[in-house]
Amino acid sequence: MLQSPHSSQVAAVPAQRVPARDRDQDAPWHTEAVCRRDEAGLFFAPSKEPTAARLSREEAAKRVCGGCPVMVECREHALLQPEPYGVWGGLTAAERRVVLARRRRRDVELKKATRSADHIAAAG
Repeated sequence: MLQSPHSSQVAAVPAQRVPARDRDQDAPWHTEAVCRRDEAGLFFAPSKEPTAARLSREEAAKRVCGGCPVMVECREHALLQPEPYGVWGGLTAAERRVVLARRRRRDVELKKATRSADHIAAAG
């Protein structure tokens, strides 16, 4: 999702859609986000939302994300920020935490492997 409901900026709908690959490289990725036309409530949970309603809302948001030309850019933005709430790039906040934990574990393993290879090379 493009913005949290607490944001002071209002997103405007782009006048014309341009495929992500043909988009002006200086234009921000979010100008092509499909969610710019949807209600923020679809992507962000209201307080005290029942579990069944939350799951249904999140699935609907993920369907919107699934057809978005900038889904990958949106997801990476949410992972790099990191965005603590809402559906961004087709992932919920909980799913993003899992992805981030996996990335951290992978980075640790890569560093260990690099150190081991350097140690072996230095010894050999």
